Amino acid sequence: MELAQYFPVWDQLTAQQQQTLLESASRQNVKKGTVLHNGGADCTGLLLVCSGQLRAYILSEEGREITLYRLFEMDICLFSASCMMHSIQFDITVEAERDTTFWLIPAEVYKNMMEASAPLANYTNEIMASRFSEVMWLMEQIMWKSFDQRLASFLLEEAGLEGSNQLKLTHEIIGNHLGSAREVVTRMLRYFQNEGMVRLSRGTVELVDLEKLKNLAKA
Repeated sequence: MELAQYFPVWDQLTAQQQQTLLESASRQNVKKGTVLHNGGADCTGLLLVCSGQLRAYILSEEGREITLYRLFEMDICLFSASCMMHSIQFDITVEAERDTTFWLIPAEVYKNMMEASAPLANYTNEIMASRFSEVMWLMEQIMWKSFDQRLASFLLEEAGLEGSNQLKLTHEIIGNHLGSAREVVTRMLRYFQNEGMVRLSRGTVELVDLEKLKNLAKA
């Protein structure tokens, strides 16, 4: 994946600006489970996903996780370079959910580029607004939807991502995504199983009645 493909405003950059981005970007590969950005402890830089899948999440004071959004091929992660936006302080962790290849642009280089290029700054703000919309959507789900609805939605989303109705997921991993305790997930999955929506086995959740799950998610 060429670097220029990530920026619709590429042709509005000067030749020197394009060259600076090309020279500063490094292509990297990481294994599933690698933490690429650890909250406010570092300023990794701008991540541009070539292949694979990343997960951005936050941790509560009690150590409970909740997924904010995921990043796929052609997505750009700004919060991993949040130090270049001093008015925004987010302790977000970014982890590889699959083996992932990405471009990394140093935060300072990209910050200087935004200050010099209005089109790039505007495009970056559009990405930021999109991420905020995703986070706000998540907050609405947490506030207004019951846990069984959120769990049904999550299982259906996972099935779509994996291309399979048989999901290799532990109850703890599901809880981390949804910001809930493992015990709560276990109780709800057992209820789903009793209602004929899923079939549970060790480390696996099989979706057996998609219509019921879809109706619950929409309720």
